[in-house]
Amino acid sequence: MTASLPVLPLAVVLNPGAGRGLAGRSWPRLEAELRRRGLDFELIHEEEGGTALQRVQALPDHATVLAVGGDGTVGALLPALVNTGRLLAVIPVGTGNDFAGMLGRKPGDFMGVLDHLGTPPRLVDALRATILAGEGAGTSRLLLNGLGMGFDARVAALTAQAPGRLSGFGRYAWAALKALRELRLTRVTAEVDGRVLYSGPSCLAAVMNGTRYGGGFQISPASDVGDGRLNALVSGPVSRPQLLALMARVLRGRHLGHPLVSHAAGQTVTLSWTRPTPLHLDGDVAGEVTAVRVEVVPGAVQSLR
Repeated sequence: MTASLPVLPLAVVLNPGAGRGLAGRSWPRLEAELRRRGLDFELIHEEEGGTALQRVQALPDHATVLAVGGDGTVGALLPALVNTGRLLAVIPVGTGNDFAGMLGRKPGDFMGVLDHLGTPPRLVDALRATILAGEGAGTSRLLLNGLGMGFDARVAALTAQAPGRLSGFGRYAWAALKALRELRLTRVTAEVDGRVLYSGPSCLAAVMNGTRYGGGFQISPASDVGDGRLNALVSGPVSRPQLLALMARVLRGRHLGHPLVSHAAGQTVTLSWTRPTPLHLDGDVAGEVTAVRVEVVPGAVQSLR
């Protein structure tokens, strides 16, 4: 068993609306367990990410931040975590939970997370995405998991319309099938560290720090959040049947090496499209853009396992 260090000042960031209210419903049990363990904590109970971020930024640099929510909750806090010395722990009770899932955390597993408070953290990379042209041109955002353009960004937008009875993975699959009917190809040029990875018609490009999105689709199985590199993936000119077959491969992480998939790792990626294309940033829909640059920020976040 890993030896524990003294638990640093602890702030619990609770987004009660995460996971369609699951985070809020889970709080009484989590609070009881925190108190049973004798842990002193500050509760940051905020539905609005900007307000939660401001409160975390006011914490000491050596504080431990326990994020109770999904990928969106964690993403909103990144500016207060990257290269600040604050530690991050995540209790995954959101819709997709892809970052926590990649680290081996099961939805709602707060006992395992609390067991690791006070243990040595793992340094994980972050990404910085800058929109070069299109909606929001000139703005930058820090990411922990990754971004997508084209088909998967359209899926992210449609996920909000999925039936409420579906889980995170089920909602993504429902939206993906709906987006498949709207498939269109646009010419893209993808450059990794200044070299052209792919140039031609495409329906999808992703730049990943993590391995998965959509509640379990293994879009980038070669990714390692601690290797100081990002991973770029671009589809070729797929038809609807070909894309459907590729989706089945992506689910199992068996699409790398397919002739209609180009991929590479590096430090910087630039995606340039010939017409405005939907963009998502860590699952958040960010409008339509024609160019974006993504850079890795190595060892940016201290993450508790």
